[in-house]
Amino acid sequence: MEANDHILRAAQGEFKLSRLPKRPNELLRAFDAADEYLLDYIAGCLQPTTDARVLLLNDGFGALAVALSAWQPFAMSDSYLSQQATRLNLLANGLPEAGVHLLSSLTPLEGVFDLVLIKAPKTLALLEDQLLRIRPHLTETSKVIVAGMVKALPASVWKLLERLVGVTTTSLAKKKARLIFASPDLGLVIPANPYPLYYTLENTGHRIANHANVFSRDSLDIGTRFFIQHLPTYAGTVDIVDLGCGNGLVGLMAAERSPEARVLFIDESFMAVASAEENFRLAFGEGRMASFLVGDGLTAAEPASADAILCNPPFHQQNTIGDHIAVSMFKESRRVLKRNGELWVIGNRHLNYHITLKRLFSKVSPIANNAKFVILKASY
Repeated sequence: MEANDHILRAAQGEFKLSRLPKRPNELLRAFDAADEYLLDYIAGCLQPTTDARVLLLNDGFGALAVALSAWQPFAMSDSYLSQQATRLNLLANGLPEAGVHLLSSLTPLEGVFDLVLIKAPKTLALLEDQLLRIRPHLTETSKVIVAGMVKALPASVWKLLERLVGVTTTSLAKKKARLIFASPDLGLVIPANPYPLYYTLENTGHRIANHANVFSRDSLDIGTRFFIQHLPTYAGTVDIVDLGCGNGLVGLMAAERSPEARVLFIDESFMAVASAEENFRLAFGEGRMASFLVGDGLTAAEPASADAILCNPPFHQQNTIGDHIAVSMFKESRRVLKRNGELWVIGNRHLNYHITLKRLFSKVSPIANNAKFVILKASY
């Protein structure tokens, strides 16, 4: 991709934007046609006043925050990488980081907002949670706009907006992108937020909490079920990392199998880590030692600090499918493992993780497999 292809050109200016995690010769842009459409609409049709309070939701890599930084917007995201990308892209364009108020998906909102701009998330449950959170902060004159590629805007998105915000209208499609406009109806009866959801983990007494953006919110997914059936058991005090922990079930069950283990739960999702912490405390109370970190994989972990790393790596980022995040996790695991430490990985068979692992580790062996998944152990 040409360098110019990474420049967002909008009525608000030209901005060089990058994705995270960074990759050499990046082929994907940090913005899409929905960002461009939304920014053009704001400049041409809305023209918000300089003192308008603006809230951004799910602004992937900060394209909207950078272009609209003059309004000092509030940017709410469930992604640590999204927040880091926003900071880096502000810096790359000579804009102050303080010009954007970065909020996690669980940060309570304050005040009312004149303009709410939402990039349609992959998960309808996350959109539901977000709409319920912002609803008390809207007035009849607030403008709510959802932007996304047409394929990311099924009828269920429109119905949810009408149920929780008010009457919706839509723009024409442009470059396969569309805008949905919702007019707040303060007379609507708004239900209580159902999230987090809870269920009892099968074959245990553990009550499991799942925030809206957590994978497999209402039941145990088949991959995790297979993984926890084959988790290792360690004697004595060991340091275990649940990498990409999601709701933390893998680390929780590892802690149950190894009673003296110290477990570190890491994910780039604020909701995932909050779910993992609640689940661990529901299971073990405050007396059991564990740590919970929202971050970019193992980048903040000390070298040679873990006896075991347990990982069910994602093979997508937002709507993009690929193995680059998994590969990064494997490389960082090599650095963070102690000598003779073990990386345990589960993945779909077709992903062929064993090929990458054999380039990084001297010993790679299969632990278990079925028609869909394979569990591998790697060490050096």
